[in-house]
Amino acid sequence: MDQPALACFALTRRYGDKVAVDGLDLGVRRGEFYAFLGPNGAGKTTTLRMAVGLLEPDEGRIEIFGADAWKDPIAARRVTAWLPDEPLIYDRLSPLEYLDFVAGLWGIDGATARTRGLALLERLGLGDNIAQRCGTFSRGMKQKTALAGALVHDPQLIILDEPLTGLDANAARDVKTILRERVEAGATVVLTTHILEVAERLSDRIGIIACGRLHAEGSMAELRARVGRPDATLEDIFLLLTGETMDAAEADPQAEVGAT
Repeated sequence: MDQPALACFALTRRYGDKVAVDGLDLGVRRGEFYAFLGPNGAGKTTTLRMAVGLLEPDEGRIEIFGADAWKDPIAARRVTAWLPDEPLIYDRLSPLEYLDFVAGLWGIDGATARTRGLALLERLGLGDNIAQRCGTFSRGMKQKTALAGALVHDPQLIILDEPLTGLDANAARDVKTILRERVEAGATVVLTTHILEVAERLSDRIGIIACGRLHAEGSMAELRARVGRPDATLEDIFLLLTGETMDAAEADPQAEVGAT
């Protein structure tokens, strides 16, 4: 039980001459809501894509509940859900057919898959659309269908890259509520978002990455102490810390800046 849900050790990924993730050490505790934040190009999505097995690290190691994500990928992926910022669903399937298909990939029996699928679609406001083809859906409806697909196998680690993209206020509220409920039931959520107010309200801990390195991590109280401003918002903290890192990197691209 002491093993973290997600742990990265000296994780490094390069694209040609560019270092996207630079010796990253990261630990996400079991049963917490963790917001993984950073400016564009900071390495967030690259890190998460490595964590779920879509990109192979150049260096370093990733563990999911103690299982090596690359040496034992089946064990790691069995308990993990991944929702990218541009999810792929099948336009010719209805959302219920799509969930049946995804559940079958996880080896879930048909009756259980149907019960879970119906409950998720109803919960996400798609109960009236279960027979409609996904190709006719708005972006927000597709996003909600993809989220249901990510949750249908009841994962213990849920990793989401900008999951609120394309959602209206009501749908975004439903998604946030579902994710928080999953955490309260014992699952772990790792989320990236550019909506800092969402991260501030929902997260137990926050990690801020810049230039491929973890620059700060902690609860809101700990981050406020880090910047010496007890009344700071997450936006204040984010701009202060990422601004310092970018300034240092521009001054000396080889410098080790602010990793904690």
